[in-house]
Amino acid sequence: MLSTHEAGGYHYRYPHPAVAADIAIFTVREGKLMLLLIKRLGSPFAGQWALPGGFLSMDEDLDSCARRELLEETGVDKAFLEHFGNFSAPDRDPRERVISVAYLALIGFDKLSPKAGSDAAEVGWFELSNLPALAFDHAKIIQAALKSLQSRVNDPAMLLHLVHERFTLSQLQQVYEIICSNAVDKRNFRARLLETGLIVETEEMERGAHRPARLYKRAGD
Repeated sequence: MLSTHEAGGYHYRYPHPAVAADIAIFTVREGKLMLLLIKRLGSPFAGQWALPGGFLSMDEDLDSCARRELLEETGVDKAFLEHFGNFSAPDRDPRERVISVAYLALIGFDKLSPKAGSDAAEVGWFELSNLPALAFDHAKIIQAALKSLQSRVNDPAMLLHLVHERFTLSQLQQVYEIICSNAVDKRNFRARLLETGLIVETEEMERGAHRPARLYKRAGD
């Protein structure tokens, strides 16, 4: 018999693990791929850096939990957010058995206003090549998140989440090359991108030290 029914509801014989959503939030800043981390305020791992996240409430589904945590940690409620993996090692959390459902988030740096939540002492951006010591198994989660991102970098729709509302084709190509750590042919990249119909020209130009460049926007904006 797996459970018994009493006045207060079902009571199962087997212990239930807690479930949490952890989010690897990436952006591109000054030509570098950056990751958002929080410094934990309480134990365990007080004072150590970790991915933003939190426990699933009884009245929400996992996607809602992840979006709530994303809003609390970044102030952004509209961003690319997608589940990419689960982490369930029995000893990954010293408090109790916790299963982490991990999400990948992509946000343009101009849309961010990160703030420390109730369980964080501070929040900060870190280069992937210079991460601090991490709590729990979050180093493993980050490696998996980066691998997931790189495996999908050929999807132009994802790249559009990491640029400003108005952008040049060179800026979009730079984001691609930063993620995949590999240079691509300029002409082929642009031809493939324009064929998707995801972006359209504007009447605006970006002017600076170099030759003016046409600005684009997302189709439908």
